[in-house]
Amino acid sequence: MAERKATVKRDTLETQISVSVDLDGSGASKLDTGVPFFDHMLDQVARHGLIDLDIRARGDLEIDAHHTVEDVGITLGEAFARALGDKAGIHRYGHAYVPLDEALSRVVVDFSGRPGLVYAVDFPRARVGDFDVDLVEEFFRGFVNHARATLHVDCLRGRNAHHVAETVFKAFGRALRAAVERDPRAAGEVPSTKGSL
Repeated sequence: MAERKATVKRDTLETQISVSVDLDGSGASKLDTGVPFFDHMLDQVARHGLIDLDIRARGDLEIDAHHTVEDVGITLGEAFARALGDKAGIHRYGHAYVPLDEALSRVVVDFSGRPGLVYAVDFPRARVGDFDVDLVEEFFRGFVNHARATLHVDCLRGRNAHHVAETVFKAFGRALRAAVERDPRAAGEVPSTKGSL
């Protein structure tokens, strides 16, 4: 069975990023973006998605974390697109609800070949520690544009900003896992009436 792995590098004047993914991993991660809270969230994606992630990033953090977080999303999306190839034999769709105490989030993904993001997350405060929560949406926008996926991210309730973020990223990981897993009933078939995605 073909390996579903990819490594993508992105070098700009603002960031230098390397992302390696193994879609059939065990949830292992090596993360060093220079943004500790973001590393914590990416670890949730790996663990709950059973996707091995190795992400190294150097960015212009002296300005802020915007370029780093957005460009990691872009590079991760490119890595997913390469690892999935023609998407034959995958489920294509995935969804997950994840609670954490008072917070509850839902993420739905479709590896449709059409980029799209619907993002409805209202954080109760602007920062978690030093992390600007506006960057969560930028990460997902970068991902969908380069993975060519449709993604709906909704926080249904939550009063604690850390809990809100964690439920979003855990649900994202679990939705990814469901979508990219091989479907034994459709081995080798592209999950589209068009015949391609």
